[in-house]
Amino acid sequence: MKKVLITGGAGYVGTTLTPMLLDRGYEVTVVDNLLFNNGDRMIPYITDKNFTFHKGDVRDLELLKSLVKDKDVVIHLAAYVGYPICRLKGEKESHSLNTKATQDLVDMLDDDQYLLFGSTGSNYGEVFGLCTEETPLNPLSIYGRTKTDAEAIVMSRENSTAFRFATAFGISPRMRLDLLVNDLTYKAMTEGYAVIYESHFLRTFIHVRDLSRSFIFAIDNQDKMRSNVYNVGSNKMNHTKKQVCEIINKQVPDAYFHYADIKEDVDKRNYKVSYDKINALGFEVEISLEEGIEEIKSSIELLEHSLRYRNV
Repeated sequence: MKKVLITGGAGYVGTTLTPMLLDRGYEVTVVDNLLFNNGDRMIPYITDKNFTFHKGDVRDLELLKSLVKDKDVVIHLAAYVGYPICRLKGEKESHSLNTKATQDLVDMLDDDQYLLFGSTGSNYGEVFGLCTEETPLNPLSIYGRTKTDAEAIVMSRENSTAFRFATAFGISPRMRLDLLVNDLTYKAMTEGYAVIYESHFLRTFIHVRDLSRSFIFAIDNQDKMRSNVYNVGSNKMNHTKKQVCEIINKQVPDAYFHYADIKEDVDKRNYKVSYDKINALGFEVEISLEEGIEEIKSSIELLEHSLRYRNV
């Protein structure tokens, strides 16, 4: 039985990934500081004999050492995720969690422990043309810089894999409504309108369940995937923000989207991304934007206190 540690496992991705791993018979340990008061999202797994939860910060080195020592796989998700929260926390604090904590984790791992890292497409910065894993990294925000530095630390060891994920969407036990597709669908349903800036910007997307599946895919294909970085998403889901609104409008025809350049994306995410590298190994996404939008629509009555589901 594989033993897996998920750092930051009570978040949007971790609460989706945890039951998938438990269903495969893995022994799963989650550590999370519950910054967003999301501990109740772990309650359904407490009765599973293969699940253990620890409330704590990954910067608590004694705690982390005790959790890491017997694990076969470590999935490192703990971070301040996104530019807004990194701006709120500031450069020093963001570096402490996103980068230094990653270095501390890497320093305490044995060579035979497999490290999987949740990186980000924000590492690329402003790109012209098709974006591949070989595209030079040029992060523009605190978030992008701290994650780029952390990714380099992770990839300094051989038995590691880093995933540069597309923008996630879809329903998760620990929901997030500050992600583009989720946010626009929620506003279309509850307010009937939304204001869109930089509507021509090209973005790429992945459902949170497909994102979670990529970690399991890597565990199953460790020998092929270690020592590599992968873009994770779908070549079929490169869309402009305006196109996303048009897809939402097909399911919420009365919603009005107003296009006005009132602010800007600091990470300059405006490029088409290639997912050929991971597709060549056999990984394909299964869930479309349309299905994710339908999920949000069906969950509206369960998302009444929307501020709880935002990372800032």
